[in-house]
Amino acid sequence: MANHRREVPSLRSLSRRQWMKIAAVVASVGLLASAGIISRTFYAAQQHQASVTAYSATDANALEVSRGQDREDLRGMSGNTSYVTVRINGRSRIVPGTNFTNVKSVLDAGDITLEPGDSVNPGLTTKVRESTVIEINRAGANLETSDSPIGFNIVKKQTSALAQGTQKVESEGTQGVMETTSLVTRAGGKVISSNIFASYVKQAPVDKVILIGTGSGSDSSSSSSSATTGGSSSASSIGTTVPAGDMQQWAHDYLLSNGYTEADFTATVYIISHESGWRVNASNPSGAYGLPQSLPGSKMASAGSDWATNYQTQLKWFWGYCASRYGSIQGAYSHWLANQNY
Repeated sequence: MANHRREVPSLRSLSRRQWMKIAAVVASVGLLASAGIISRTFYAAQQHQASVTAYSATDANALEVSRGQDREDLRGMSGNTSYVTVRINGRSRIVPGTNFTNVKSVLDAGDITLEPGDSVNPGLTTKVRESTVIEINRAGANLETSDSPIGFNIVKKQTSALAQGTQKVESEGTQGVMETTSLVTRAGGKVISSNIFASYVKQAPVDKVILIGTGSGSDSSSSSSSATTGGSSSASSIGTTVPAGDMQQWAHDYLLSNGYTEADFTATVYIISHESGWRVNASNPSGAYGLPQSLPGSKMASAGSDWATNYQTQLKWFWGYCASRYGSIQGAYSHWLANQNY
């Protein structure tokens, strides 16, 4: 009877050729598997290199682009602030200083007086930085701007181009203009309160110059025609200013009694007239304040604690400042003529 069962070769019955074929197949499979692993590893590495770095602007986990955690705050810390912005009913003003501690210290330095009903944000005891903006709102108040005249002074200059005892007007005086912005509260058309926010010399006054003759009679006839054109050059001095008002009269008497000259007084009158128009409370959004427009106004505290309201204290500080920086009042005057500031 025929046997139809298929014979299955055993490992022992395999020939050497068959063993070689099996080894070749196994080696091929191994190479393919290794190539796949290497390719996958290479692709993963390429993906890692293309990922977002720690300080990339597109990295959601980055704390801050291109900035170290120990970088100093450029705005400074309280106590070393150089200026703070105060906004009153929407109008901004800069108050400079070096020792601000809180909101109240800023308002004091800027001579800003609060009234009942005013809202202040942030609060008065809040520490300040340069980035701080102090908001003050006053119900029913509006900022109003007005112009007021600044009186001109009379300056007398001696000239030999005129006969002894004669006078001639070299130039007529012109009033200046002071622009003042105030926070005004009205009720029923009546002004309840008005606080000056800022004021400055919009147009400086022009002095009236009178020439005083010192020449002999013979000289005057030949030089009278040149008095108008040459009088200014022949008057070598800065002139003598006639005091106009109590403040100037006090300044005049104080200077002369302390060893100064008429020329020093004339220089004082010129600078103060152009800086503040002789307004004790003249203030500028930059922080300049008072007759001499000290920046900041609190610097005048070195001359007296009443610097904000006392014209004598402000003038004493002004004369000291001129001496320390320019050597004299007339030195400051010369600098003002050349630079329109001192």
